[in-house]
Amino acid sequence: MLRIVLFLVLIALAAAGAAWVADQPGDLVLTAGGFRASTTLPRFVFLLGVFAAVVVLVWSIVTMVWRAPGRLRRRSREKRHARGRHAITHGLLAIGHGDIGLARRHAESARRLAPNDPLALLLHAQSAQLEGNRDEAQRVFRAMAEREDTRLLGLRGLFIEAQRADDAVGAVMIAEEAIKLSPSSTWASHAVLGFRCARGDWSGALAILDSNLAAGLIDKKAYRRQRGVLLTARALELETMDRDVARESVMEAIKLAPTLVPAAVLAAKFESEAHQVRRAMKLVEAAWLANPHPDLADAYAHVKLGDSARQRLQRVETLAAKTSADKMGHVEGQLAIARAAIDASEFARAREVLAPYVNDPTQRVALLMAELERAEHGDSGRARAWTLRAVRARHDPAWTADGYVSDRWRPVSPVTGRLDAFQWHTPVASLPSDKGTTIESSAFEEAMLAAPPPKRVTAAPTETPVEPPAATPVPAPAAQDNSPPEAKEVVDEPIKEIVKEAPKEASKEASKEVAKEEPAAPPAEPVKSAAEIAESSPVAATPVFRTRADLGMPASVPIQAVIPIVRAPDDPGIDDDGPTDEFTEQIGTPKGHAKAQAGGWRGFWSRWGA
Repeated sequence: MLRIVLFLVLIALAAAGAAWVADQPGDLVLTAGGFRASTTLPRFVFLLGVFAAVVVLVWSIVTMVWRAPGRLRRRSREKRHARGRHAITHGLLAIGHGDIGLARRHAESARRLAPNDPLALLLHAQSAQLEGNRDEAQRVFRAMAEREDTRLLGLRGLFIEAQRADDAVGAVMIAEEAIKLSPSSTWASHAVLGFRCARGDWSGALAILDSNLAAGLIDKKAYRRQRGVLLTARALELETMDRDVARESVMEAIKLAPTLVPAAVLAAKFESEAHQVRRAMKLVEAAWLANPHPDLADAYAHVKLGDSARQRLQRVETLAAKTSADKMGHVEGQLAIARAAIDASEFARAREVLAPYVNDPTQRVALLMAELERAEHGDSGRARAWTLRAVRARHDPAWTADGYVSDRWRPVSPVTGRLDAFQWHTPVASLPSDKGTTIESSAFEEAMLAAPPPKRVTAAPTETPVEPPAATPVPAPAAQDNSPPEAKEVVDEPIKEIVKEAPKEASKEASKEVAKEEPAAPPAEPVKSAAEIAESSPVAATPVFRTRADLGMPASVPIQAVIPIVRAPDDPGIDDDGPTDEFTEQIGTPKGHAKAQAGGWRGFWSRWGA
């Protein structure tokens, strides 16, 4: 609107000036030597305007002709730069979807068309990384690190390549150089912080943490928590070397992070040694309400030195009562009570506490039950069964970070280097799923965990002393095909008695051969009642004589105990007409009895009647 008004005002002024010039009377005379020109004022103004326009036009033409080469060069350069940007754009897109060949072609085009463009260098480095050419990638990143505008980007690339090459020292040196250039660099500060924590340089880690807070990389709440973690780690390291510094560090840590379990345990220990029992109990209670942990229960039980086991049990019950039954940490309180009850020989109390968890126990529950059985009854069998069950039981919560399970708390994750990564959780691998259990419960475990202990069953005396059978008794089996007739009627007699009742014409040598052919086995035990079977010993080896009713071929004719050797119809036997040679005496029977069978190729042909 303002522009329209201004335009109208200018038009009005121009019209007013033209009207004023047109209204002026008289002539305008121009004299130069003998030249004289006379015209009116409106005509002179018009001619002056035409002359000015012609001058401007001529100057524009001259200037355009003069600047044409430079303009052409600039236009060509802009076109080349546009082609380079196009190659960079499509090269980065090719890297994004993993096309190595297309990314390489675009990188070569970008390097030829825009060699000094930072994005062309980045495309070249990333295409080399995608191709797996680390040497070329490091060369390009070094070139980027030498330039002022791409120095941080080059250091970042060199840091990644050092990490891929497992060069931790080189990676940290590059990160420290990046921090000097830009203290607000997040990746560099995290890398240096993780390296100093892994090296145990807690003072240097605290300095980096203060720098992160000043640069605005973390908020105040996260800063307090992480500083408490670092102070706790330093206190745990100096606990046995410099107790004064350790006490000072852990007291500051418990103020910054009152729910941190290791800080609360160590602070309660120092307060207990200083006879500040109530303050120590308050520190443990504050951490217990936030995160129930076995270490907190143990520290609470021993907060007062010299207490008896029953006094520790009462104190642990007081701590466990602070956690309601609907919370996740309620089981930690119950297990702590069971532990203290076993130490105090209150076995009934321990069983009462562990009773809700016996049907589906965790490893700690099973181990506590094993210790309870051994301490209360001295029953090593049931204790061994519970220990075996602990191997198959679900895992208890543990200190986990990024899939790594540790037996103790650590300030930094060994996988990613992340600070304050360990949490008290059940490991992911042991969480329940819809799949069945991989390991089935054993018969030994089920038998040992049964209510009544097994009773011994004495076997009836026999004529020949034999070992009691370990197998579960089966119905009286029938005799096999190669057993004597008497074996059908008397099944539970030893093999020696069967041999005695064999036909009298059998010689002693034949009896010995039969005894050798059929291995001795324990006799089958007579059939017992159902109650005796339930209380009998565990299952042992299968008996030798078994029923053949499933074959449907019962022996119709008794078979002699000693079977005479009879030539079979298809047995070629001894070739009576075969020639004798030097091998006959070596492999055959004596010549006085019968002609021996020839050996070698002669014996082979003799079988075919040759």
